[in-house]
Amino acid sequence: MFPNLAPLVLGTVQIDFPVALAAMSGYSDWPTRVIARRFGAGYSICEVLLDQFVVNVTKGRKATRWIRVEDGDHPVAAQLMGSAAEPLVPAALKLVEAGFDVIDVNFGCPVRKVVGKCRGGWMLSQPDKAREILARLRDALPPRIPLTLKMRRGLDDSPQSRDHFFAILEGALALGVAAVTIHGRTVRQRYEGRSSWEFVREVKSRVGAVPVFGSGDLFTASDCLAMFAATGVDGITVARGAIGNPWIFREIRALASGQPLPPPPSLGEQRTVIEEHYRLAEINYGSRRVLNVMRNFGIKYARMHPQAEAVRDAFAAIRHPRQWKETLDRWYRA
Repeated sequence: MFPNLAPLVLGTVQIDFPVALAAMSGYSDWPTRVIARRFGAGYSICEVLLDQFVVNVTKGRKATRWIRVEDGDHPVAAQLMGSAAEPLVPAALKLVEAGFDVIDVNFGCPVRKVVGKCRGGWMLSQPDKAREILARLRDALPPRIPLTLKMRRGLDDSPQSRDHFFAILEGALALGVAAVTIHGRTVRQRYEGRSSWEFVREVKSRVGAVPVFGSGDLFTASDCLAMFAATGVDGITVARGAIGNPWIFREIRALASGQPLPPPPSLGEQRTVIEEHYRLAEINYGSRRVLNVMRNFGIKYARMHPQAEAVRDAFAAIRHPRQWKETLDRWYRA
């Protein structure tokens, strides 16, 4: 039993279990968040949203697809990304109006086109601008809405990058951010190499009582518990380890409570979850778009199947709803 796995409080927001579904572009949409919560995630963060998109999106179907919060989704954070306070503030207020419980600012995205437009991880090279954005957001948000921050450990491994990281972190703490999430890779690393849990541990040792979420290299339930033990973090966010595998949250809860690791999901259980995911996705995206969305998720779910490669190829080949059912009938017989 790990003593760190206690409920968390982010301002006014209660989190019963400190394991979250991370923000992942193209994955952490409303259907995925709902399923993750059903399997035990205590918290979730929506896929990162560009400030100008949120400001300009209409109130119709398109807005519902991307900015959707339902009863089973709480507590949930909206993750925002931008390069200036002017569009970030109205975007944050719009997301609060939509029902998100927390506003999370992304200073960590390593994608080249994002960094090239002075967003995401690029902000780690601009401590003054980063602190200004956080200050403007904190002033504009209602006091009941926690402001949190996602960071990588720096733009690169240079001493200057390290100094910039801690300048932003200390400024954020002084402004009253409710929590910080630390990914142990640099922006330059992108998704290559190991995540530095040692750096995550150092951050936690420096921030004191403010909750710290750890991120990076969390692919199994055992990995997740190992991060708690190795770093002393208050919570974790599971990213790639949860894509197509919502069962990981059930496994983390079991191990954390001293129970044995649950058996892998049967083919019947996998089919039930995939069908429910399709149903929720159809609600969210509509019957014309759902297949394109779910084809990608099917490919990810296929990794849990004993014949993963063949099932992956079967999902990739689907072009009609009829083929979706035929694929499930062939490969997921109970």
